[in-house]
Amino acid sequence: MMRYVIVPTALLILLILTSASNNYNASAKTDFVNVMAVSNQIGNQIWMLGNQNDSYLEFGNESAGQSSYTVTPDLKQTDAWDTVPQGLNKSLNPTFAINFPLTEIPEYGVHFRVRILDAHKAIPQMAVFSNKMLSGIIQIAGVGGTTSTYPYKKLYELYIPKEQLQLGNNELKLSALGCLYCTAEENKFLWWKWDYLALDALSSPAAEPIHGRYVESGTKVSNLSFYYDQGAVRHLPYVLKWLGIAYSGNVMRVDCATDVKMGCSSIKSYYETLRDYNTGAVALHLHTGNIKLKEDGTLPADAENKLLDYVKQYGSMFQYYEIDNEPGLFNRSKGVNLAIAKWLKTHLPELAPHVKTVAPGWAYAPKYNIRSCRNQTSSGMFKCGEPDGWEDDSEQRMELEELTDLTNGHAYGNSYSDNKDGSFLENLQTFGGAEDGLKKLMLNTEYGTSDSHMDPKEFGATQPQSAVFDRIMRAHIGYADIFMQHAAFYPQYALFESGIDLNNQNPAQMKIHKNLTDKDTRVGVMRRLNLAYATHGKPLVYELTNKSELADKLVYFRGVDTSTLPALPGSGAKSDKILLNFVNFGTSTQTIHAKVTMPEAALYEGERFGAGDTYETARTYLTGLQAAPELEFKETLLPGEAVQYILTRTDGVKPIAPAWIQAKPIENHAIELSWKESEGAHSYDVLRKIGTGEGSYEVIAEQVPETSFADTDTLVGNKYTYQIRVSGSEEVSQAATATTTDVVALNRAEWGVTSSSGKPQGAIDGSPYTRWDTGIAQVPGQFYQIDMKNSFTINKIVLRSENSPNDFPRKYEVYVSTDGFNWGTSVASGVGTSVLEINFNPQNARYVKIVQTVKAGNYWSIHDLQIYGHKTD
Repeated sequence: MMRYVIVPTALLILLILTSASNNYNASAKTDFVNVMAVSNQIGNQIWMLGNQNDSYLEFGNESAGQSSYTVTPDLKQTDAWDTVPQGLNKSLNPTFAINFPLTEIPEYGVHFRVRILDAHKAIPQMAVFSNKMLSGIIQIAGVGGTTSTYPYKKLYELYIPKEQLQLGNNELKLSALGCLYCTAEENKFLWWKWDYLALDALSSPAAEPIHGRYVESGTKVSNLSFYYDQGAVRHLPYVLKWLGIAYSGNVMRVDCATDVKMGCSSIKSYYETLRDYNTGAVALHLHTGNIKLKEDGTLPADAENKLLDYVKQYGSMFQYYEIDNEPGLFNRSKGVNLAIAKWLKTHLPELAPHVKTVAPGWAYAPKYNIRSCRNQTSSGMFKCGEPDGWEDDSEQRMELEELTDLTNGHAYGNSYSDNKDGSFLENLQTFGGAEDGLKKLMLNTEYGTSDSHMDPKEFGATQPQSAVFDRIMRAHIGYADIFMQHAAFYPQYALFESGIDLNNQNPAQMKIHKNLTDKDTRVGVMRRLNLAYATHGKPLVYELTNKSELADKLVYFRGVDTSTLPALPGSGAKSDKILLNFVNFGTSTQTIHAKVTMPEAALYEGERFGAGDTYETARTYLTGLQAAPELEFKETLLPGEAVQYILTRTDGVKPIAPAWIQAKPIENHAIELSWKESEGAHSYDVLRKIGTGEGSYEVIAEQVPETSFADTDTLVGNKYTYQIRVSGSEEVSQAATATTTDVVALNRAEWGVTSSSGKPQGAIDGSPYTRWDTGIAQVPGQFYQIDMKNSFTINKIVLRSENSPNDFPRKYEVYVSTDGFNWGTSVASGVGTSVLEINFNPQNARYVKIVQTVKAGNYWSIHDLQIYGHKTD
């Protein structure tokens, strides 16, 4: 019989949380671990290699050549530990196998633990195979290759289901892995040292398929970088689902600042949408740059009132509050940051006791004479914060850390491991090292890469732009607890095509942002890692039925029932979705046959997200999935590809009428329709009537799979009214009306614009929040000129300046030209308004010039300019 060492559950949890009792904000760390059920119930210890002694010296001194170890009932294990390597090194000993017998298979599976003492900053990966099936890949953070004098030690844990175990001899194989796109040049950096390794039987069903460590992932979805408006709300569910964030308790950043006009215009519905998709939020609202503290160092009344109003209105909808954003880089006051933290510490227990505070999003800005920063005054007192450089000083940062529940730290490219200003190393310095992860939970509100970031050349990546994003996200899986990519639509850093007013885009047609040469994308990387590490819930029983084909292949399956997750604090968000994730970490195409045991024998349906450059091409809707309670799936995955199913019992699906229906005329007197995706819908019917009166609707299209439709069976001049319904349902959307015409808003994508002063592009960029303006009071001769690049027949111009309501042209004249030199006489003139519609007889033109003709005290501003017409025959 095999010998077991009994480890009581309470003692085991104590071991896992060794550092928490002596750390800052230990209660926050313990709450996170316990609430999220990271520590599964562990009973009998099956084996353990090494002592928990902060040393690897009991193992063999030379790693090379040591490839296996056998646990036998009659072997005194400590006598043989010198045949166990001190760790793995891909260039020396890339694999290590542990053989052990089982006389019975643990009913609830097993729990693998490995405590890492040191590793290289390249983020080596430890693949764990149980009897040749991949159980998971542990992402290992370390300070090797840096100048850090502080260690990073971490206990990593991995759930292995009983289906990957067998009676008799079992093999647990550990392998060192490199980046998906890297060459053998990276191998020498892929090493780590361990303190001990252990395998324990679970004494009750696992609450979470822990994959190295429990992490939560997110991003930020705002319109045109700063606006939480209806366009952002409309896109939010699409982003959450496509990235694999939705339904399992992940966290999004919501930084609607008080200094951005209209920045929080739809924040209530934004938070409600996060709640509906069982997603938490970290809020950042108060703009700190214009706060002047009272003499006693406390916040002035207006700042207190802004905080109070925000927490009162929305505090139940978010779980974390971030003190500030990069305070040194933006020249902010430490005193103001401290005052905000103290105010929250005093008032949150009464206003929103569930909310945890987060340290500022550190950028570690040094003094101004070392590196310049923003928001400098003309007084000549250049500084990066008050006092200058305070953000770069770990002792001064600690003043904020002692008042907040979670730490923070922004990172881009490879900066997480930079010897200076790296979020990983700076936090290690702040807290004096890490005995089991950082001494505080880390919520990083910004990580990512720009289009110019490249993976270090020494790693030999064949796709360097994709590899650098993959590496920084894997780094955060290794050392952070919650982390947000910055940001979904932020120019140069975006996941999706940016620079588009989301109010004017059908979310189903949003496109992945692609690097110029790399095949993989940030969306591809993020989906792959989110599906493997940030999908949470009770693990479902499954079996890979083509095991022989998948032996030693880097193919991972993760299936969870999200209904077992605790409600999110504050919002009470819950989910009832079944999430089935298929991930190929390898470099060759693989096919997976999976038999999944669903929670109940029932009929299921839902969405499948796979490959596709747009949301609507990546998503399909499936119905009629009869579970008995097993369901079988077959997925063929390209290298690095990931697929997710989001399933619900059919009898729980209640399709609702589509919302946000829009109708607009397009070329050839057609009408283009678009609408928001309706949960539970796999197709739609389009209904139409002529006019807006009492007439009856007729169905003009059935079972349309997309959320857009072009009605081409129209007559010029007719007004049409439309409604959309989910196929098979009686519920219809609100009506939308449009009139057919051959004169439509022209495409501005290739226009060239010039002006008498200022930056003219702001008038045609599609954003209601940007503008062109003269920069001085109105005087005769000021102009705005457009080159449409082709000849059009035009008859209308619309200038909008509602967001600067007094900045309309007091008087204007309009000129047109076919060559840009000969303008002739004006085709229209008049007096301006904040929404100025200029109509004139049809003109054949390529160039258009609008001239302001009188004096006035205001600027002349154009927030949006549109020309109407059609292509000249």
